[in-house]
Amino acid sequence: MNAINDSLVLAPESYVRDNPATGVFEVHRDVYRDPALFELEMRHVFEASWVFLAHETQIPQPLDYLASYVGRQPVLLQRDDRGQLGAFLNVCPHKGAQVCQNESGNRKFHVCPYHGWTFNSRGECVLVKDRAQGAYPSHFEQANTRLPPLARFANYRGFLFGSINPDVPPLKEHLAGISTFLDMIVDQSQHGTEVIPGRSYYTYDANWKMQLENCLDAYHLTSTHPSFMNIAASRASGGSQFRNIDIADFVDPAIPSGSYTFKHGHAAIWIETAHPEVRPLYHQYDALVKRIGKVRADLMLKTVNFTVFPNLQFSCNACIQMRVMRPLAVDRTEMRSFCLGPKGEPKDLRKLRIHQFEDFFNPTGLATPDDSRVYESCQAGFAARGGPAVGLGHSRGLANVISGPDAYANELGLAPLTSSSGRSDMQDETVFHGSYREWLRRLQAGLRTEATA
Repeated sequence: MNAINDSLVLAPESYVRDNPATGVFEVHRDVYRDPALFELEMRHVFEASWVFLAHETQIPQPLDYLASYVGRQPVLLQRDDRGQLGAFLNVCPHKGAQVCQNESGNRKFHVCPYHGWTFNSRGECVLVKDRAQGAYPSHFEQANTRLPPLARFANYRGFLFGSINPDVPPLKEHLAGISTFLDMIVDQSQHGTEVIPGRSYYTYDANWKMQLENCLDAYHLTSTHPSFMNIAASRASGGSQFRNIDIADFVDPAIPSGSYTFKHGHAAIWIETAHPEVRPLYHQYDALVKRIGKVRADLMLKTVNFTVFPNLQFSCNACIQMRVMRPLAVDRTEMRSFCLGPKGEPKDLRKLRIHQFEDFFNPTGLATPDDSRVYESCQAGFAARGGPAVGLGHSRGLANVISGPDAYANELGLAPLTSSSGRSDMQDETVFHGSYREWLRRLQAGLRTEATA
């Protein structure tokens, strides 16, 4: 596995060594540190397929809008005056300025700050400033003055996805497998789910794939989060009436766990819950069983973390955290963090949910600062050119993983590409492999397309 150079165009597979027959899976550290490879990721991973944009409850009313991104392409999500959702590139067709300068709000018109062209909530240009005096040529009347619509825009049960590539597969096909876990969130209430008002944005100085892995990494918890482990132990022994994630879920090796990888790079882990009664949803359990069945209701009370490749993640334990990743540079990543909850949740349980979210997931909580710090520590280590070219961070579980579904996947009706289940202290790392296989597939496909263009 050589350092990145011009041969990457011919052999990107040299950066992910994947041989299931011999039990080898290795990722070259240039994957996390080389700016040239980051440029390829932006084009062929983030801007060539579906990415998550927002949840529809973030723009609930007619004329609400929200600024987002597809890779590095600025996007404007907008409801029109009838409440219909639209998605446009946030780019004025005149000189290219972003017509919407704010992150969110409610507005009937957007006025370009450069030359004053004005656009309505359907992306139509309703005013070219001083048009009559402009001495435009006759063919200007046929020019397309609309905000450019996204090539593809789709809604899966409230989760909004977009792509600037018109040739992506249908969203439902793209989400095959991982949609079961999105359903798990939505179906916690017969009225669906919502983003609870408020959000946290922060950055860390490391590669985006550190977060991609960490959401599914059970191995780091006891060593990266000692303060959390101590506090959780104190609470469990009567040090506080407040309860969040139960420490027994992570230190008892007899607790069952499992992981799955899916087509298109998605992945999920689950861990059995020792004390589901600490969860706000626990009080709805009997009603859930009656409405959606015991198998799906039991899944909702497990610890479940999953990734919708490449930029959306959920951590579902006591509460539900939604994370949205936005790579800014090879060594800098923006994170957007939100708390989700079932619509119609009783006020006391909603208060508990928010408290649990703030306790663990906020940038000032018990987990996030630790994670960000170790990402940056890893990035500093990746920069050590005398260090090993290949890390050993993708080998746990290789002797246990199987192709296809395990027994629990069959019970859930899943068809994963790989499964790994057993004791929680195995702390599987094969769950990362599917994302790197998809990463590699997209780079190879993109480079082939560029070579023939």
